[in-house]
Amino acid sequence: MKRVRRRPGRLSVLSRLQLGLEALYRVQTHLTIDAFVIDEDQRGAASPARAPREQLLVREGDDELAMALFVDAGALANLEEHDPTSALDDRNFADFCLAVEGVSHFIYVALCAAGRRSVSPLELELQAEVDKFACCVLLTGGNPDLRRRLYGDVRYADDLDGEESTRYRAANAGASRYTAVLERRFVRGERTDTISMLIELRRFYRMDLPDKLGHIARLG
Repeated sequence: MKRVRRRPGRLSVLSRLQLGLEALYRVQTHLTIDAFVIDEDQRGAASPARAPREQLLVREGDDELAMALFVDAGALANLEEHDPTSALDDRNFADFCLAVEGVSHFIYVALCAAGRRSVSPLELELQAEVDKFACCVLLTGGNPDLRRRLYGDVRYADDLDGEESTRYRAANAGASRYTAVLERRFVRGERTDTISMLIELRRFYRMDLPDKLGHIARLG
């Protein structure tokens, strides 16, 4: 297994992403994500049906929820070596999106559990797809190829069952449609109306799935 090396005293990539996403949406989980991260052996012991490069494992018990987050160690090592806050490019773009997805899932499930609100897999995936766009825009100021890279150049895993494939495709389509509106309204060449975009993103974040889908339909 490839080890993640980071500078002494520096927060991990996942911790920095957690802080960034919680600040973006003005939420707090009061959890330290690194305490929930597991490696391949630990994930294997849980015997999940699938073993993708990013996976949030959730187990419900009596009035409690247990979570564990797996993110490919090679991806994390690459992000430590090629810091996306310095440059987001072909060296780290895919791994950055992978890490954002895992952290997005972790935060969203934690918040819903704290609020005793159920959340569907589609809602999780839709929000994570939107979070990827938001994080990339806030890091780079926007790129004409961003939405194509996020939602057009997509390959789905061969081991997805029919329900999973439908869910991932629906999340991709919904996020693509929503972020097209965000891009048109707030990302104007090298100038991004960050404040207005954040207001819209925070409002969307607090909607449940039916409201999110209805909002996207109305905007589109």
